[in-house]
Amino acid sequence: MPYKSLESALLDLEKHGMLLRISEEVSPDLLMPKIAEIATREALPALLFEHVQNSPFRAAANIFGTLERTHFLFRKTLCAAKAAIDFHANPAEIFRRPRNLFSLPQAGISALPKKTFKAPVLEQETQLSELPQIRLHQDDGGTFLTLPQVFSQMPGERNMLKSNLGMYRIQTSGNDYVQNAECGLHYQIERDIARHHEAAIAQGKPLSVSIWLGGPPAHTLAAIMPMPANLSELIFAGLLGGRGFRYTTWNGYRISADADFCILGEIAKTLKPEGPFGDHIGYYSAKHDFPYLKVKKVFCKKNAIYPFTTVGRPPQEDSVFGEFIAELVKPMVPASVPGIEEMNAVDAAGVHPLLLAIGRERYQPYIQNREPMELLKEANALLGFNQVSLSKYLFIAAREDAPNLHTKEVVSYFIHILERIQFHRDVHFQTETTIDTLDYSGRSLNHGSKVIFAAAGEKIRTLGNSEEEFSSLHLPEGFSNPKMAFPGALVIQAKPSADMHALTRAISSFSCREKFPLITIADDSHFAAKNIDNWLWVTFTRSDPAADIYGANENIQQKHWQCDAPLLIDARMKSQMQKPVEEDAKIESLARDILFRAQKKASR
Repeated sequence: MPYKSLESALLDLEKHGMLLRISEEVSPDLLMPKIAEIATREALPALLFEHVQNSPFRAAANIFGTLERTHFLFRKTLCAAKAAIDFHANPAEIFRRPRNLFSLPQAGISALPKKTFKAPVLEQETQLSELPQIRLHQDDGGTFLTLPQVFSQMPGERNMLKSNLGMYRIQTSGNDYVQNAECGLHYQIERDIARHHEAAIAQGKPLSVSIWLGGPPAHTLAAIMPMPANLSELIFAGLLGGRGFRYTTWNGYRISADADFCILGEIAKTLKPEGPFGDHIGYYSAKHDFPYLKVKKVFCKKNAIYPFTTVGRPPQEDSVFGEFIAELVKPMVPASVPGIEEMNAVDAAGVHPLLLAIGRERYQPYIQNREPMELLKEANALLGFNQVSLSKYLFIAAREDAPNLHTKEVVSYFIHILERIQFHRDVHFQTETTIDTLDYSGRSLNHGSKVIFAAAGEKIRTLGNSEEEFSSLHLPEGFSNPKMAFPGALVIQAKPSADMHALTRAISSFSCREKFPLITIADDSHFAAKNIDNWLWVTFTRSDPAADIYGANENIQQKHWQCDAPLLIDARMKSQMQKPVEEDAKIESLARDILFRAQKKASR
């Protein structure tokens, strides 16, 4: 049977040995999030905190902490959901797998939202201060909801299929918010709720918003599902949950009948400071003015369970969300962006800063010296596609050059690119454009640049693979300690005052510069080159392409920037950037002690 509640899902996990109960009282301030983060990092079971300090409610975390557990939660509905998505992406393809036809009618019926007059979530009233006061990081500006389902519609719209369900962080205390009467609403400008809010402002009407927490696991996944425009996420909640989304109405507000908590309110006419918050890129996002909610009511069901997740430098639980959703929407990519066969928004690089893609280069199939042509069309289409449009660095390769190349094999992918790319031709900038709100590498909030690296054709260079090959590299003052991250890629340490132009001049005469065509400049070369995850995180989160890319003998021809190898990326911390989220050894130790005691108790 499909799950009717969050608790029924947790009990199912427990029945199959996938849930760990923590019975001792635990503080939600830093400690509970750290326990959840460790559980995700080490692939431990889902967690149920039975006694939360200063709260009457239980809390659950790490519910989706592994891909295997996420598959388990949807084991009875996943095939039907995939069949429906396949059908939407390519109706003709479904007839090649006739067995999937039988699941489509039931999937379609279950996908429709269903109005009900029975809503357990309306049984009791509570207030924001009674919810577990989760503060994830030491320098966070207050407490936050991290798994909310935020529901909105155009003013006056009543059709549930014309709605948006999104997940945006909600600050429930701190800064200038009036306790229990206001909460921050951090949505980004490209989200559907922004269109709803803009329309409400234009009409001079308040925008009513419902924030739901908990309910069947499919509801949480629906809130982060990148659905096509004007197609409600409630449809996906029904598809994946195997049960139509149950809703009711209270004083004009839409209520998720199966939710554990429901926060109702109107977006205020003014803005208030929100943040700081240690975000999924691995840095704090600073305090900025954002919309906030005037809270009217907070409801909860009897014995409600408060779900939360951890956020910070990947990997975290949202890494699993991304992997699971990528699996579901994979058929949609070729249908939405013709020519694209595969893509990977690289989690270790903070997702949006780096996208790897494989396309088709069919314009010159029989010409020996092929160059990227169709790949550029496909790359530009990607930069206009859904949340992929937030990508800052986009690398794209041609399937024809390497049938076995995959974007998930990151090192192999970069080696393939570096062996082929011609820096006088294959680097394409978009300057003065928008970037992810959480990315502070640009010149101001939401403003920065993008770059496309497109490579097609035969290998043009052999990459260096040993320290001996760059031992003759003479570095100017301020630069030191070169390290190899992987074949063809170096990391050079630099002081904040070190002059990049002096380095490009010096490196132009480096005899092995073609063997190492990509160089990252970092504050700490040992850290950045230690492993591929560190290299990805440092290189692509700490640089703005237009400001921080340099090259040997760089110049501009017909307004096109070009250079010889090597290309250099200045990935030092800049003044406008926010500080990284740092580990707290004391909190980590306390968290591990609690986990150890809970595991010991469970094993008896």
